[in-house]
Amino acid sequence: MEKSDGSCSTQLIDGDGAFNATGIDKFIAEVRLGECGLSYAVVSIMGPQSSGKSTLLNHLFGTNFREMDAFRGRSQTTKGIWLARCAGIEPCTLVMDLEGTDGRERGEDDTAFEKQSALFALAVSDIVLINMWCHDIGREQAANKPLLKTVFQVMMRLFSPRKTTLMFVIRDKTRTPLENLEPVLREDVQKIWDSVPKPHVHKETRLSEFFNVEVVALSSYEEKEEQFKEQVASLRQRFFHSITPGGLAGDRRGVVPASGFSFSAQQIWKVIKENKDLDLPAHKVMVATVRCEEIAHEKYSAFTANEDWCHLEEAVQSGPVPGFGKKLTSILYAFLSEYDAEATYFDEGVRSAKRKQLEEKLLQLIQPASQSVLGHVRLGTLEKFKEVFDKALNGGEGFSLASRNCTQLCMALFDEGFADAIIEQANWDTSKVRDKLRRDIDMHIASVRAAKLSEITTHYEAKLKEALSGPVEALLDGASSETWPAIRKLLRRETEAAVSGLSGALSGFDMDEQTKGSMLQNMENYARGVVEAKAREEAGRVLIRMKDRFSTLFSHDSDSIPRVWTGNEDIRAITKTARSASLKLLSVMVVTRLNDDDNDSIENTLSVALVDSANAAVKDRSITTFDPLASSTWEEVPPSRTLITPVQCKSLWRQFKAETEYSVSQAIAAQEANKRNNNWLPPPWAIVALMVLGFNEFMTLLRNPLYLGVIFVAFLLMKALWVQLDISGEFRHGALPGLISLSSKFLPTVMNLLKRLAEEGQIPAANDPQRNHSLESKSFRNGVSTSSDTSSSTASSEVTSSESSSPAKAD
Repeated sequence: MEKSDGSCSTQLIDGDGAFNATGIDKFIAEVRLGECGLSYAVVSIMGPQSSGKSTLLNHLFGTNFREMDAFRGRSQTTKGIWLARCAGIEPCTLVMDLEGTDGRERGEDDTAFEKQSALFALAVSDIVLINMWCHDIGREQAANKPLLKTVFQVMMRLFSPRKTTLMFVIRDKTRTPLENLEPVLREDVQKIWDSVPKPHVHKETRLSEFFNVEVVALSSYEEKEEQFKEQVASLRQRFFHSITPGGLAGDRRGVVPASGFSFSAQQIWKVIKENKDLDLPAHKVMVATVRCEEIAHEKYSAFTANEDWCHLEEAVQSGPVPGFGKKLTSILYAFLSEYDAEATYFDEGVRSAKRKQLEEKLLQLIQPASQSVLGHVRLGTLEKFKEVFDKALNGGEGFSLASRNCTQLCMALFDEGFADAIIEQANWDTSKVRDKLRRDIDMHIASVRAAKLSEITTHYEAKLKEALSGPVEALLDGASSETWPAIRKLLRRETEAAVSGLSGALSGFDMDEQTKGSMLQNMENYARGVVEAKAREEAGRVLIRMKDRFSTLFSHDSDSIPRVWTGNEDIRAITKTARSASLKLLSVMVVTRLNDDDNDSIENTLSVALVDSANAAVKDRSITTFDPLASSTWEEVPPSRTLITPVQCKSLWRQFKAETEYSVSQAIAAQEANKRNNNWLPPPWAIVALMVLGFNEFMTLLRNPLYLGVIFVAFLLMKALWVQLDISGEFRHGALPGLISLSSKFLPTVMNLLKRLAEEGQIPAANDPQRNHSLESKSFRNGVSTSSDTSSSTASSEVTSSESSSPAKAD
């Protein structure tokens, strides 16, 4: 690429027809052509070889094309096509210097490049300068005729040609005025146009539809250089603002934007080289497509690397970004505006389609970030709803009112955040995000509602269980005829209180009557279930309860004082009473009676089957009666109310009797032993026999009182042994066991007494022997007496303990 003052040039196409893509790209960057949009013009020049084309361009536009050296003879100076920027002309004007026609270097028959370059110049240029010698005008075989025919022939290949300005530059003008030369030239041009074969669609097309014809004349550069320069300077002024209305190219059509000039020129030359028909409108669309795609790709790449977008994309990963929608809308608008500015001169349909594609790609790129922001807004709104909803509920506000108010508040907050995150260019259906938030809120309300209802229900169930379990257990423990009526009364009272409280608690939930009624009914059923469960639990311990009741009534009197079986008690009557009370308890525990109309004859059935039938069997063992308990169900009692079946009652009663028989037998044995112990006097006949047979001994004692002392001492010794050995206690369990026990304890007891006497005798005597003797005698007597008292007290305690323990053992 060559440079000069204010101008630079490059070879666009070399002599072999190769397009210099790299060179033109550098040239366009150097002259900053891409910034011009449609405000640029292209001028080309064609004409015979060595006709002064390059010289004219250099003087007219200030370019630096290589000129022919006249001293070296006429030869080919320009090879191929060269491109340069005109210096000092506005708007930006590019000029192409084409290789001259009819050159001997190409040869007589090699006109392919001439036609190709001519077609290229017509397709690319707004103004085409045709350099002609003045003396060729009016000649039939002059050099301009083949050139014009070539121009018009190739023009026919442009199906929708541009409105190109053909400026005939007459060189080396003679004395003939231009006013005389111009009509002749125009007439010749028209004849050439009429004689050129045309496509069918252009049979009647006039020359003016394709070309604007201008004619100028210049003096000889070699003979009248100063005049030539003045005329060139005057002609130069016509190229200023050439594309404005009224200018040389003011009515041009199908202009390619400056940023697409390089690609357009390259594609046009490619089509021409391949000898194809050149369809300029299709080419225009193609150029617009390629360039708009390039611009869109550049904007997309620039957007992905944009610092503001990267910061936004990073920020949305951690939470909501205030003003996200406005910021991203502004960034998108800026890049789309840049696209519009750069692609504004290209085909509108292509430009709009590519802009839409760019917008869709950008929106697709930012959609995840936008969804993240909306997700953050949704989650933040949901958390806010949970917070204010819990606060409202804790503040005592009704559930339905709180849920309604909090939902309205949070949905309004979401709409504000949603509006802040919305992108103006996006037409996404974001209603799903709002619907998802509403579903999440409804789900949370439903879960809290379920939890609250469960909490309330659990609270009242716990109160019911606490209010019913203990009293029902106590009532069943003291089972009587009034037990179940009392339980029903208790159940009714506590159920009404719980249902009333629950109904009041449910008033803030806006429940339909059916659901509310179902919950209240469930509470009533729960209360009934608590009583039934407690009754079943107590029924499982009925045998223990029966034995406790029997033991209480059998072992204690009406004043709850433990019985001492002295022999005056009617054990049979007491046993019957205790068993009847236990049977009563069993009859109460057999079935539940929670309805007011629950009347049954189970007690009579049990009495007849377990008590009366047993007495009858005792009287007459040969009588076989029907057993009403030989069944697994009670008459007129549904299985759901049954706690203990008839067969189980029979088994329980049998076990009860077996386990209480021992207590009765123990009481009978204790009563008989007590009777024996209280009968200590001998029979009357024995007393009379003793008086008759012991008369002589009695008289002997009266005659000799010393025997009385001996007898008294022996009595004391026997009394001490009686107490120490607890003879009465030993014989309480029978004669043989008593004798065996006494035989083993007799000798140790006697040795113990003798040892005590020996210890008393070893005490040192005091100064007063008589006093000491009296003290010893007194001590001996006191020791014996104390021992006797102690032994008597111990024996009494053991008897009492034995008597009091008899009922316990019986239990």
